[in-house]
Amino acid sequence: MTLTVQFYTLLAMIGMGSYFGAALDTYNRFLQRSKRKSWIVFINDFLFWIVQGLIIFYVLFLVNEGELRLYSFVALFCGFSAYQALMKGVFLKCLEAVIHLIIVTANFFIKSFQTLIYHPIKWLVSGIILLITGLVKGIYSLFCWFLKMIYSVVKIITKPIIWIFTEVWNLLPKSVTKNIGKIYNRITGFFYKIKKFIKRTVEKWRNK
Repeated sequence: MTLTVQFYTLLAMIGMGSYFGAALDTYNRFLQRSKRKSWIVFINDFLFWIVQGLIIFYVLFLVNEGELRLYSFVALFCGFSAYQALMKGVFLKCLEAVIHLIIVTANFFIKSFQTLIYHPIKWLVSGIILLITGLVKGIYSLFCWFLKMIYSVVKIITKPIIWIFTEVWNLLPKSVTKNIGKIYNRITGFFYKIKKFIKRTVEKWRNK
């Protein structure tokens, strides 16, 4: 390994140490350990360390084809210490500012969407539903009124006919009324038998 490669390796590991410090603070900011269950924290920590190790090794592989030297770990520690001493406060403030900016921007777009798109569509749909409901109720009420009117007219028309039929029926001899009653009963019985036959046929067909 040449001196140039060693120098690049040293700089890369110092940079990765600082990066690791920033990544660790960012991870802790979003993880919020006190609000998480221990097993969730354990899984997240395990995955975090695996990912960070792979990233650092990938950078090392790009710089010196993955050769590990003692000074690589020293450089990582120096970079991490430099971040903790010089950049941590500034980074955390910038991180909070970015998070706040993202939240404000997201809330702005959500409120804009609700005001410009969601609520107008909601009001339009509600108005259409109310209009359709009103039309259906109006048509139903008109139909019921029409049926009542027809029923009243039919009742008025048939009342004299029923009265005349009743009077004629009372004037007929009893023998005639009995014969008519027998014929009526026979017809009724015939239709009743047909009804029972159809019902039995349907039940047999269903049970098959």
